[in-house]
Amino acid sequence: MEIPPKSPDGSEKSPQSKELITSNTGSTLCMSSRSESVWTSASRSKWDIYHKPVIVVSVGAATFLFGTVITSLSCFLPKNKDVYKMCGPAFLSLGLMLLVCGLVWIPIIRKKQKQRQKSQFLQSLKSFFFNR
Repeated sequence: MEIPPKSPDGSEKSPQSKELITSNTGSTLCMSSRSESVWTSASRSKWDIYHKPVIVVSVGAATFLFGTVITSLSCFLPKNKDVYKMCGPAFLSLGLMLLVCGLVWIPIIRKKQKQRQKSQFLQSLKSFFFNR
Protein backbone atom coordinates (compact mmCIF):
# COMPACT_ATOMS: atom_id res chain seq x y z
CA MET A 1 0.00 0.00 0.00
CA GLU A 2 1.36 3.40 -0.99
CA ILE A 3 1.53 6.21 1.56
CA PRO A 4 0.71 9.67 0.18
CA PRO A 5 3.48 12.20 0.71
CA LYS A 6 3.02 14.68 3.54
CA SER A 7 2.52 18.32 2.71
CA PRO A 8 5.24 20.84 3.65
CA ASP A 9 3.31 22.19 6.66
CA GLY A 10 3.06 18.74 8.21
CA SER A 11 -0.67 18.22 7.78
CA GLU A 12 -1.96 14.99 6.36
CA LYS A 13 -4.08 16.37 3.53
CA SER A 14 -2.51 17.07 0.20
CA PRO A 15 -2.53 20.66 -1.14
CA GLN A 16 -4.93 19.65 -3.91
CA SER A 17 -7.52 18.35 -1.47
CA LYS A 18 -7.29 21.52 0.62
CA GLU A 19 -7.86 23.60 -2.48
CA LEU A 20 -10.89 21.55 -3.46
CA ILE A 21 -12.41 21.73 -0.01
CA THR A 22 -11.94 25.47 0.53
CA SER A 23 -12.86 26.71 -2.94
CA ASN A 24 -16.32 28.01 -3.67
CA THR A 25 -16.33 26.99 -7.29
CA GLY A 26 -20.06 27.06 -7.86
CA SER A 27 -20.69 30.52 -6.48
CA THR A 28 -17.65 32.10 -8.10
CA LEU A 29 -18.51 30.54 -11.44
CA CYS A 30 -21.97 32.07 -11.43
CA MET A 31 -20.63 35.43 -10.29
CA SER A 32 -17.97 35.62 -12.97
CA SER A 33 -19.96 34.19 -15.86
CA ARG A 34 -22.85 36.64 -15.68
CA SER A 35 -23.09 40.29 -14.85
CA GLU A 36 -25.21 41.52 -11.99
CA SER A 37 -27.79 43.07 -14.33
CA VAL A 38 -28.81 39.64 -15.62
CA TRP A 39 -29.61 38.32 -12.17
CA THR A 40 -31.28 41.44 -10.84
CA SER A 41 -34.37 42.77 -12.54
CA ALA A 42 -33.84 46.40 -11.54
CA SER A 43 -34.56 48.76 -14.40
CA ARG A 44 -31.65 50.77 -15.71
CA SER A 45 -31.73 54.26 -17.13
CA LYS A 46 -31.10 54.96 -20.81
CA TRP A 47 -27.72 56.49 -19.96
CA ASP A 48 -26.65 53.34 -18.10
CA ILE A 49 -27.53 51.27 -21.16
CA TYR A 50 -26.21 53.50 -23.96
CA HIS A 51 -23.31 55.41 -22.38
CA LYS A 52 -20.52 53.34 -23.95
CA PRO A 53 -21.72 53.59 -27.57
CA VAL A 54 -22.51 57.29 -27.13
CA ILE A 55 -18.97 57.91 -25.90
CA VAL A 56 -17.50 55.91 -28.80
CA VAL A 57 -19.63 57.85 -31.32
CA SER A 58 -18.61 61.18 -29.75
CA VAL A 59 -14.91 60.35 -29.77
CA GLY A 60 -15.19 59.06 -33.33
CA ALA A 61 -16.94 62.21 -34.54
CA ALA A 62 -14.38 64.44 -32.82
CA THR A 63 -11.48 62.45 -34.29
CA PHE A 64 -13.07 62.53 -37.73
CA LEU A 65 -13.50 66.33 -37.55
CA PHE A 66 -9.92 66.70 -36.32
CA GLY A 67 -8.73 64.63 -39.28
CA THR A 68 -10.77 66.81 -41.64
CA VAL A 69 -9.16 69.96 -40.24
CA ILE A 70 -5.65 68.53 -40.48
CA THR A 71 -6.25 67.31 -44.02
CA SER A 72 -7.57 70.72 -45.06
CA LEU A 73 -4.50 72.38 -43.52
CA SER A 74 -2.37 70.64 -46.13
CA CYS A 75 -4.16 72.74 -48.76
CA PHE A 76 -3.73 76.08 -46.99
CA LEU A 77 -0.36 75.81 -45.22
CA PRO A 78 2.50 74.78 -47.50
CA LYS A 79 5.06 74.71 -44.66
CA ASN A 80 4.44 71.20 -43.20
CA LYS A 81 2.44 69.80 -46.09
CA ASP A 82 3.86 66.26 -45.89
CA VAL A 83 3.05 65.94 -42.18
CA TYR A 84 -0.52 67.11 -42.72
CA LYS A 85 -0.97 64.73 -45.65
CA MET A 86 0.18 61.79 -43.54
CA CYS A 87 -1.61 62.55 -40.26
CA GLY A 88 -4.89 63.86 -41.68
CA PRO A 89 -6.06 60.66 -43.41
CA ALA A 90 -4.97 58.59 -40.39
CA PHE A 91 -7.23 60.62 -38.08
CA LEU A 92 -9.99 60.55 -40.70
CA SER A 93 -9.94 56.76 -40.91
CA LEU A 94 -9.66 56.26 -37.15
CA GLY A 95 -12.55 58.65 -36.51
CA LEU A 96 -14.70 57.04 -39.17
CA MET A 97 -14.01 53.59 -37.75
CA LEU A 98 -15.00 54.63 -34.22
CA LEU A 99 -18.07 56.46 -35.51
CA VAL A 100 -19.32 53.44 -37.44
CA CYS A 101 -18.59 51.03 -34.58
CA GLY A 102 -20.57 53.17 -32.17
CA LEU A 103 -23.47 53.57 -34.60
CA VAL A 104 -23.64 49.80 -35.17
CA TRP A 105 -23.39 49.10 -31.44
CA ILE A 106 -26.63 50.99 -30.65
CA PRO A 107 -29.00 48.69 -32.63
CA ILE A 108 -27.25 45.65 -31.18
CA ILE A 109 -27.98 46.89 -27.65
CA ARG A 110 -31.61 47.59 -28.60
CA LYS A 111 -32.00 44.06 -29.93
CA LYS A 112 -30.50 42.59 -26.75
CA GLN A 113 -32.85 44.68 -24.62
CA LYS A 114 -35.89 43.37 -26.56
CA GLN A 115 -34.67 39.78 -26.21
CA ARG A 116 -34.11 40.28 -22.47
CA GLN A 117 -37.64 41.67 -22.07
CA LYS A 118 -39.11 38.72 -23.95
CA SER A 119 -37.05 36.31 -21.88
CA GLN A 120 -38.20 37.86 -18.61
CA PHE A 121 -41.82 37.75 -19.80
CA LEU A 122 -41.55 34.08 -20.77
CA GLN A 123 -39.88 33.25 -17.44
CA SER A 124 -42.70 34.91 -15.53
CA LEU A 125 -45.30 33.02 -17.59
CA LYS A 126 -43.48 29.75 -17.02
CA SER A 127 -43.23 30.30 -13.30
CA PHE A 128 -46.91 31.27 -13.17
CA PHE A 129 -48.12 28.09 -14.86
CA PHE A 130 -45.66 25.58 -13.40
CA ASN A 131 -45.65 26.82 -9.79
CA ARG A 132 -49.39 26.26 -9.29
